[in-house]
Amino acid sequence: MRPEHGTLARPVLDAQSRKALTEQVLQAIQGREAVSDEELRQAILLTVAHAFSGSRYSFSERQAAAGQLFNAMRGLDLLQPLVDDPEITEIMVNGPGSIYIEKQGLLKETALSFDSAEHLTGVIANFFGRANRQIHEKRPLADMRLPDGSRVHAALPPAAPDGPVLTIRKFSGLRPDMRQLIETGFVTQEAADYLAGAIRDRKTLFLCGGTGSGKTTFLNILASCIPEHERVITIEDAAELSLKGLEHVVRLEARLPGPDGSGEITLAELIRASLRMRPDRIIVGEVRGREAFDMLQAMNTGHPGSLCTGHANSCQDMVDRLSLMVLMAVQMPWDAIRSLVASALDIMVFLKRTGSGARIVQEIAVITQKQTGLLDVAPVFIRDPRGRLTRV
Repeated sequence: MRPEHGTLARPVLDAQSRKALTEQVLQAIQGREAVSDEELRQAILLTVAHAFSGSRYSFSERQAAAGQLFNAMRGLDLLQPLVDDPEITEIMVNGPGSIYIEKQGLLKETALSFDSAEHLTGVIANFFGRANRQIHEKRPLADMRLPDGSRVHAALPPAAPDGPVLTIRKFSGLRPDMRQLIETGFVTQEAADYLAGAIRDRKTLFLCGGTGSGKTTFLNILASCIPEHERVITIEDAAELSLKGLEHVVRLEARLPGPDGSGEITLAELIRASLRMRPDRIIVGEVRGREAFDMLQAMNTGHPGSLCTGHANSCQDMVDRLSLMVLMAVQMPWDAIRSLVASALDIMVFLKRTGSGARIVQEIAVITQKQTGLLDVAPVFIRDPRGRLTRV
């Protein structure tokens, strides 16, 4: 696919010019304490005006150069215009010369490139450093959440042997409602009514699917079916849920260990802590490890109607993965684990992103345990070959 141009065109300043102008700006603000964004912009504009005086650069090019300098010093450098573009939902930097975006559900390569791996590494280190997050050769992996809810993940060598990698999943702040999802074909009215009724009846729902399939968005919408007076505890790696319409919500967020290896707060710890907070329902943003055992135990000890998400390729696959997660946490007979899963979960929903970028509900299944003791995943709604979500 051809690189995207337009607002994603290459910056005005080359590496040498950018470095020289940055040094001049730093000299201009030297000695000042806590320089605000506005003060920095003024210093940059004056520096650019002086440096470009009498040059062939047009006014718009000088403005673009000033913006480029500001983004390099306070933002994400040449990625900042992508972050500011509301139509771009994800930014993927595979290396200094390979930058992709997701727009309208489709991946597109941009014409942007960093000067070198060192340039990209510096941008990543500075960006994480401003948020008091360390990333370097000894700690080459780092995650952070931006104030707007966007998620940022970076990997440096040796974890990324081909060069620095950066991924930004943006949070638009705009959340569709169920009516919009029905209109776009994400789900049918009948299936939506079925799931809403299940939540009101305090059935435990588990949403599964691949990355970017719409799990968090759909979870937010389904949570609006919870009676507003109920006390809800949300547990997440990075707080993304926005439960509108609920009056009694407590949000808990996990934390990675600090530079000295201490201070970690795991999802399993938060799940256990939530049981002492008198929840009516527990919502776990995503389960992917040993915390699965604590989550299933919580759902089996008087907290029906809870919600959770996980990564899987089908409803059956998610049930199998949950069973393996429990096995990692505790040494239990396989039949006992399957019985635990069957008694904790009621309904599994599988979401899928199609080749065209559309997100859809592919399958809704009921989890039951047969008299023989075997766990059964029985489809209730499933997409037919024509793409219609129909009741089985």
